[in-house]
Amino acid sequence: METFSSYHNNLQEPIKAPSDAVPAFAWTEWYEGVGGRSIVISEVQDYLHLIHDEQAPRFSGPVAGSMQPFATASEASEWVKSTARSLGADIVGVCEIEPTDIYRGREVHERFAIAVGKRMRYAEFQNVPDQRSAIECMRIYHDLGEVVIGLAEALRARGYACRVEHPLGDSNVLHIPIGLKAGFGELGRHGSIINPELGPLFRMGSVLTSIPLLCDAPIDAGIAAFCDTCKACRIYCPADAIPDERSPEAGKDHLGNNRYKVDTGKCFPYFAKHNYCSACLPVCVYNHKEWAKDFDGEPTKIFPTVVMHDPPDVCDSVEPHHRHEYPLVHRDRTRGPVPRHAVDADKL
Repeated sequence: METFSSYHNNLQEPIKAPSDAVPAFAWTEWYEGVGGRSIVISEVQDYLHLIHDEQAPRFSGPVAGSMQPFATASEASEWVKSTARSLGADIVGVCEIEPTDIYRGREVHERFAIAVGKRMRYAEFQNVPDQRSAIECMRIYHDLGEVVIGLAEALRARGYACRVEHPLGDSNVLHIPIGLKAGFGELGRHGSIINPELGPLFRMGSVLTSIPLLCDAPIDAGIAAFCDTCKACRIYCPADAIPDERSPEAGKDHLGNNRYKVDTGKCFPYFAKHNYCSACLPVCVYNHKEWAKDFDGEPTKIFPTVVMHDPPDVCDSVEPHHRHEYPLVHRDRTRGPVPRHAVDADKL
């Protein structure tokens, strides 16, 4: 039986993605499909340079020759969570990695994923799509990068090998399934996780390791049931890409519900042309938007202004082996009138 005093850093047999796993998002192919990158925001470019030039070289590092072992899996998990929070994480959870958590053609040698999340500032999403919201998304990707890198460095200093899975980059694991299993929340109609306290306005990264850890469990907080009756993100999706109904073909979520699945062929072109959109996140009205209250006193509207630009042409040209399957949402009708201004959340 494995003990903590005898545990060592030899990598276990790889966990491989199944042949029918989803491929990693093919950014190059999708941008080619919509005519190339057209958004230029200097602050976003600055964060990208920091991530690629300063953070990426720190994804790996030396492991201390002597180990500081943990007495129990529970103690190890508590240390991991405390360390991640001290580095700036707002939520932390642990789950065991399964083949379905891995992108097609990839493999990992680690047994556990430490999921970390960090909230975005609602004040930056008062108007969407907008350059401010685009910058905020990139700021959080950078800040989360510092969290996962710092956690990895702390683990290596204790003598444990690990792998950084940056929230923005060529990840081996799917962050949303990892986050669901780690207890971060439930899958919303818009395809993002909704956390009971943070709502949907947060981002995730992870650190993979084989340290024996006490895992968290998926939660059922009634969020999926809420999404079945609320259609805020559906109504205010400028690309008209969010479905009315759950789809049996989309597979099951962690609670056994058929999933909602967004039409990427409509979503990505809008995302790529209009400041990376994100409208579906701040319009979410879960839990009366308690998560949207400002944290530094800046006044905000309970519901953002959504600018409904005319959507670009649909893009379905990415080859099937480079993309996940997605439904063709509302392709058989012309979009009717949609609200173009802020409204009170309780009117939805």
